[in-house]
Amino acid sequence: MRVLLLGVGMQGKLALHDLTQSDRVTDIVAADRDIDALLAFVRRMGYGSRVQCEAVDASDMGAVERLFERSVDIVVDLLPPEFIDRIAECAVHRGVHYVNTFFVTPGLQQMSRAARDRSVALLPEFGLDPGIDLVLLGEAVRQFDTVTEVMSYGAGIPAPEAADNPINYKVSWTFEGVLRGYRRAARVVRDGAAVTIPETDIFASQHTHELDIEGLGRLEAYPNEDFVQCLTTLGLDLSTLRQAGRYSLRWPGHLAFWGKIADLHLLDDDPVLVDGRPIDRKRYLARALEPHLQYGEAEQDLAILRVDVAGTRAGKPGRIIYQVIDRRDLETGFTAMSRLVGFTASIGAQLINSGDISGRGLLSPVRDVPFDRFTSELAKRGVRVETRSKTP
Repeated sequence: MRVLLLGVGMQGKLALHDLTQSDRVTDIVAADRDIDALLAFVRRMGYGSRVQCEAVDASDMGAVERLFERSVDIVVDLLPPEFIDRIAECAVHRGVHYVNTFFVTPGLQQMSRAARDRSVALLPEFGLDPGIDLVLLGEAVRQFDTVTEVMSYGAGIPAPEAADNPINYKVSWTFEGVLRGYRRAARVVRDGAAVTIPETDIFASQHTHELDIEGLGRLEAYPNEDFVQCLTTLGLDLSTLRQAGRYSLRWPGHLAFWGKIADLHLLDDDPVLVDGRPIDRKRYLARALEPHLQYGEAEQDLAILRVDVAGTRAGKPGRIIYQVIDRRDLETGFTAMSRLVGFTASIGAQLINSGDISGRGLLSPVRDVPFDRFTSELAKRGVRVETRSKTP
């Protein structure tokens, strides 16, 4: 299998590392705008000639398209989401399978038929969240005849001993992306009805709650994204559901702080004029704070996923909880966030190549990724999916 890896940043380095460990992968074309950092990483890891490094600016689609001429079988796209449609369109045109870690775009939906006609698999949403969570949700929902509650939780936070700054948070993703998520409306299901939570209210006490996780303690949960639109993919509707939502987790105190920042309009979308120049508020905050929110070499982050589904089977009520907690690998330096995103994207590419993921067209981790096969691959990499409760 020849793989084109686009984007070799924090998560891409782990995906590259995992691909190099696979006997299925014969060659890897790794492309990134920061070619010096990529070359230094490849030399340090000792990957040798198996990895071909290329400098590419994703805004130059001609340069990206020329990479597809390397007779690659699959592209793992870890570039920013604004490039998804153009990269996927090129993959479909070339008959190359495609994997990314972001939510489905309208453009991908429109490409599904063309991809299927060309026997191309398009597998988006295959990282941490979305990604692993969707595989777990699909399996949990299939355990019941009727589902009454679906709660999904995700987090990328410092390990307790590393949560040592005023906001109990450090950066394992792009901090600007985190801040944009702090100003995003959400939708959940409450008492059987869809509820829209305005972007200004996601940290309000009536929309947040606390969750105890064994071994870690109490965490705060705030609504993240529109979970109602995911219900159709899960085969669910409001006729039986009482509660449903996707939530992000933080250490106590974090939400109160950012709620005040939001109330002070520091996360507003419209720029503020400073000396006649427009300044993006969230971008400024990210640039100002991110250098002070970095992990030390000996500090660990935590990546957490928890899926909690309740319902009935054969007339009997039950509940199933799947949970993943991963920590930074201090030996390699790879963060837990990088591990769960990068491992998943790499596994997706390899399962498509092996035929374990056999669907073509636009695929979903909910229905098209075999649960046992996928979780077995995670376990080989030291990532365990625990079953905390079982149906009767």
